[in-house]
Amino acid sequence: TLEDVIAGIALYRPGPMDLIPSFIDRKFGREKVEYLDQRMEPVLKETYGIMVYQEQVMRVAQVVGGYSLGGADLLRRAMGKKRQRAVFVKGAAERSVKESVATEIFDLMEKFAGYGFNKSHAAAYSYVAYQTAYLKVHHTSSFYAANLCMVMDDGDKMNALVTDAKNNG
Repeated sequence: TLEDVIAGIALYRPGPMDLIPSFIDRKFGREKVEYLDQRMEPVLKETYGIMVYQEQVMRVAQVVGGYSLGGADLLRRAMGKKRQRAVFVKGAAERSVKESVATEIFDLMEKFAGYGFNKSHAAAYSYVAYQTAYLKVHHTSSFYAANLCMVMDDGDKMNALVTDAKNNG
């Protein structure tokens, strides 16, 4: 589905890339979907309990850490700062979240936030990828001709496209 392509594009970043195997296994029922805190379920349900989009990081900061929407955006941009960890853990404690769980959630957010995509950005890329795949399948000659014109000053890219074109008949 287009939703799968959107998630794939958002996951294929240095931070969340490690979570791709788990995302796939959860999608197909080979791995149990778990939430460190049940308040995360409505936020992460569509992505099988994995933070995929920036908006999810911000929403988890709100529902678990007690941040305002503006504060959650500031948190997302300043994840590496030690003070933010303390603020999140304190806010989570006020919502009856154990410190160890809050720390684990923050670690996941921190790993993701530096490289995460917002969903609309990933959706735009996905739509272009979908259109490109459609053109390659249904208008193959025109697809290759247009792409070859775009890279004619780059021999390596030309060779890769010619090889791909030959492989695709």
